[in-house]
Parts: sequence; C-alpha cells; structure tokens
Amino acid sequence: MKRDKIIIQAIVSADIEKVWDYYTRPEHITKWNFASEDWQCPHASNDMRVGGKYIARMEAKDGSFGFDFEAVYDQIIVGKRFNFTMPDGREVRVTFKDADGKTEVSISFDAETENSIELQRQGWQAILDNFKKYTERN
Repeated sequence: MKRDKIIIQAIVSADIEKVWDYYTRPEHITKWNFASEDWQCPHASNDMRVGGKYIARMEAKDGSFGFDFEAVYDQIIVGKRFNFTMPDGREVRVTFKDADGKTEVSISFDAETENSIELQRQGWQAILDNFKKYTERN
C-alpha cells in the first residue's frame, strides 16, 4: 500500500553532536517527546543499532490516554541519519545536517490512515519544535 509521505523540519541552534545526543538518548527523549504541555513521556528506551528497538511511552498527564511509540531501526549512520519502521509497517527517516554551526533536523514519515495529513504534520512538528526548545535551552 502506497502511503503519503509527510516531511517536517527544524533548525536547532546547536552543533550536530549535541543535537544527535539529545535526540537519541533516553534521558533527553523523556524531556521533549510530547506535543503539548498536558502530555508527557515518562520513560523511553533506545537500542540504537540495526534491528534494535526504540520505545517511548507517551501519555496525557491526567492519565486519560496513552500509548507506546515503538519502532525497529533499519539503518543508522551516526551523526547523520537513521531510518526505522513502526509495527504497522510505516517508515520514518530522520536526518541531521550542518547549517553553519546550527543543525537542520528533517523527518520524513509515512502517514497513517486514521488522522488527517495536516493533523499528523502538526503533531509531529509540535514534538520536533519541543525538541528544538529543549535542546537550545540546555
């Protein structure tokens, strides 16, 4: 089944090494991996190797809803990019590029069919924007 691809981006005012670490280390993931202040990411694990699993618990702070975001790594080029596949077969590619001392983070992902393309784009962009804010202030 052909799926629509959604692409989001952010320019983070930090070097690639810091951006990569903050994006991939569980102790940082739990601090930024949510789209709004009424959500949280209480725990995350990241076995960052081909065939390794990424898991992040995402839930509303009031306990009304939550889910585990899971994926398995297909390709990793440390400091540059990684690809992973979610259990439903959707693929994600995250790239990190130097932008004059800052870092451009670009995420391309297969859309799911339950929510509109725009809602998915807004949700993923909000999480990436939260990552940018967290990384720049720490």
